[in-house]
Amino acid sequence: MTVTPKLRLGTRRSPLAMAQAHEARARLCKAHGWDESAIELVPVLASGDKVQDRPLAEIGGKALWTKELDACLEDGRIDGAVHSLKDVETIRPDWLTIAAVLPRADVRDVLLGAASIRGIPEGARVGTSAPRRAAQMLYRRPDVQVVPIRGNVATRISKLAAGEADVTLLAAAGLERLGETGTGHPLETSDWLPAPAQGAIGIECRADAAQTREWLSAVDHAPSRAEVMAERALLAGLGGSCQSPIAVLTRSDGTHLAMTAALFSADGAERVEGTATFASGDHAAAGRLAADLLARATPGIAALFSGP
Repeated sequence: MTVTPKLRLGTRRSPLAMAQAHEARARLCKAHGWDESAIELVPVLASGDKVQDRPLAEIGGKALWTKELDACLEDGRIDGAVHSLKDVETIRPDWLTIAAVLPRADVRDVLLGAASIRGIPEGARVGTSAPRRAAQMLYRRPDVQVVPIRGNVATRISKLAAGEADVTLLAAAGLERLGETGTGHPLETSDWLPAPAQGAIGIECRADAAQTREWLSAVDHAPSRAEVMAERALLAGLGGSCQSPIAVLTRSDGTHLAMTAALFSADGAERVEGTATFASGDHAAAGRLAADLLARATPGIAALFSGP
């Protein structure tokens, strides 16, 4: 007997994306008391996975992770799309909604190839294609050389092993979801700020799909949603893109959020930081922090942001 799934969840095909989709399915099935067969996972090849020899900013930015899944949602091939929320554009089509944010995992970055930032050898090659990681590293260690490395987690680890770089940085959450928890040295957030929405999995669906939204809402984690949406509001206020070095940490105590954000110039020589505490859901407050940062930004930083 063929079981018709209640939900079809689209996902990128990378091992990490598939692991995230399996987590989403497991949480939904547990919340609703469904058998695993109630949710079909639909792997989709994203443009960002096809081209791995150039920085995202050169070939289309964050939309390269979402446009194929958006098309599948639009034409009804899938009911929901599972995303790493740090890879989702700040401005999304009105017909889409983030129906669920799963409990946020470890937001830290992990350093591979050295035990600490201070312990990186002088003049070492730091492999990363992320402007935030590159600028934050150059701010701390202007003596190092940043070399571009792209690809999934396994690819970047293998490139490090092959000597294409001396050290690299990966997200702790991604390593954990792939079972690589003993890999590298986590960088404490008091010393190294993560990317906006790092560690957060979101599930998008059509805004007019009432039943799907209801099903997905069962796994929405309110504190994680509050943190992530505040960070996305900060991004909107900054007018940041995938080329903009933005680092931010937001912590929820249930009713209020404490946010620390830093902007950098591309070469890491210039930095501006700000903090704010505000009520959960007060996205205007995140926008005010963005305005304050831009007002104090040096020309080298401001050139990388367009404002609201």
